[in-house]
Amino acid sequence: MTKPKPINSNAIQELLDVMDQLRHPTTGCPWDLKQTWQSLFSFTLEEVYEVGAAIDTGKPEALCDELGDLLFQIVFYSQIAKEQGHFDLNTVAGTVSKKMIRRHPHVFEGKKYESEAEQKQDWESIKQKEREQLTDFNVAPKTSGHFSDILQSQPSLMRSVKLKKRAAQFGFDWHEWQPVAEKVREELDEVIECITENQGQERIEEEVGDLLLSVANLSHQLKVEPENALRKANNKFERRVDRLREILEISGDGAEYNDEALDNAWQQVKAEEKLKTDAP
Repeated sequence: MTKPKPINSNAIQELLDVMDQLRHPTTGCPWDLKQTWQSLFSFTLEEVYEVGAAIDTGKPEALCDELGDLLFQIVFYSQIAKEQGHFDLNTVAGTVSKKMIRRHPHVFEGKKYESEAEQKQDWESIKQKEREQLTDFNVAPKTSGHFSDILQSQPSLMRSVKLKKRAAQFGFDWHEWQPVAEKVREELDEVIECITENQGQERIEEEVGDLLLSVANLSHQLKVEPENALRKANNKFERRVDRLREILEISGDGAEYNDEALDNAWQQVKAEEKLKTDAP
């Protein structure tokens, strides 16, 4: 392992200077000048997912590049806030440093825990106090309820896991994965029942939603992050279909093949992958 280099504060300052120039009211970039927190959000989400894609490549240089793009988003939000007199990047960095110190008293304050469960309980207690403070500052959503601070705007799979974790704090949780797997089967049966009984699209959508929630719960029980799992599954599907098109020599979107030809090509793709995996 290479020895880590000290943080180059000059590089951070250079990035801040670049941002200052991009947002300069007379000589800056027109596109950058018209951006707001709201307009940037979709780009930020895109950068987060590109970080995930870079991780999947296993190439450090790709991850470094995408982390830079994500860091730039944070600098951009902070620049707009500074212009409006709210906060700057130093405030953001200082705030998160204080938060991490506060949430890790066993590291920074010498606090002792008897078990991992006790540490986790204290972690949740500290976070609860933080949520109450945010409510006092009128930062939290103005809705009421146990889950009111788990925002609707985040990806639904991610939100499912957060809802489940919050419910588990007062014991509303499965203790083993097996009954969760049975629940997945039960929800799938209910989807099939809706279809066979022609209960209508709205009921089918509701039952498919219940099925997806059960799958998210199963992921949580198995300590699998469902967003990551689904991203990797998407990548695998894309790779396999590209190879299937090579096998069948499909060059456009208009080609038609019967189910048997498609299935045979699909099985060939999977067999090729297995040979690569099994190879010494």
